[in-house]
Amino acid sequence: MNSCWKFLSTPLLALFASAAFAAEAPPLDTAGDFAVLGSAVSTTGASITGNVVHTGALTNTGSTISGTISSPLPGQVVTDFNEAYAALDQPCTETIVTAAFTGVPLTVNSGVICFPAAVTFTNSVLTLRGNGPWIFRVGTQAAGALTGTNLTVVMSGGDACDVFWQVNAATTLTTSVFRGTVLAQAAITTTGGTIAGRVLAGAAVTMTGTTLISCDSALPGSESCKPRKHHKKKKKGHDRDDDDDDDDDDDDDDDRKHQKDKKYSHSRFSR
Repeated sequence: MNSCWKFLSTPLLALFASAAFAAEAPPLDTAGDFAVLGSAVSTTGASITGNVVHTGALTNTGSTISGTISSPLPGQVVTDFNEAYAALDQPCTETIVTAAFTGVPLTVNSGVICFPAAVTFTNSVLTLRGNGPWIFRVGTQAAGALTGTNLTVVMSGGDACDVFWQVNAATTLTTSVFRGTVLAQAAITTTGGTIAGRVLAGAAVTMTGTTLISCDSALPGSESCKPRKHHKKKKKGHDRDDDDDDDDDDDDDDDRKHQKDKKYSHSRFSR
């Protein structure tokens, strides 16, 4: 009996450890209602399918925005952004110390993929395997900017709604085919290319000639994502549950939450 237990214990422990450190999608809540979020938003010749919210100025030069434009940023959105960013602080399932990928492909599995500092992709293909979620944490040990030039993100399963990028510095994407929701503490700048996801920044967002489609839609020529939102889990004795009595793909507490208008105070956002 003891020998059987010893034989089984190693794979079982490995299975339990894998489950314990599996990536968990963050609760975006009201922050997930927006495709673009920033202290100020500037767009030139861009196409945005989704809602835009900002605290400062919106400069639109020849861009198409298919969604609502809101200002100022509601306090609840700021709170949900901060909580979602913090929720991405999950244990790394894979740590990649390489700081630059130039003409070199990278393949990762579902999980929490960590880069200790900044990472740059140039003429590279990033392949996501599995069914998600995929959480990329850039700058887990030092200031970490995300830079992609001619970066192409491809998926073998799952969808853009299951990809998250936590960036503790600036994000710059140039002529890239990008997927996922970026939550950045600093500015986000995009030039050309396409994005299936969201760009949510604690500073300014600047988009020039970029086509952005909210993560609930797919890039042209690919399969549609399932419309979904990631909500907070129910807590004992308080908080809300995810009941949806009106069959509208969100829960009824979210519908009620939109009626609130709180004054925002502390946040990662700069005016």
